Amino acid sequence: MKITINEVEYVAKLARLKLSDEEKTLFTQQLDSILLYIDKLNELDTANIPPTSHVLPLENVMRADEVKPSYPPEEVLAIAPEREDTFFAVPRVIE
Repeated sequence: MKITINEVEYVAKLARLKLSDEEKTLFTQQLDSILLYIDKLNELDTANIPPTSHVLPLENVMRADEVKPSYPPEEVLAIAPEREDTFFAVPRVIE
């Protein structure tokens, strides 16, 4: 076994989990089988494989910034429920 009950108890303590004896035994077996399966990856020859962060090449999909004229203040403020000079009037949030 690669993992012991003591290690499971330690991780459970860190996670603030209370495990029964049956759960400790079960998790020890499950974690051990996971580690054994992952250990199979060490058998692969990865010497000629470059490290990658993504399987597919990624590109920035954001559009380019374009300068456009803004709406005239009077047109925008025409739809405001309330206004004060050239500003939207909103209810006070902070007292």
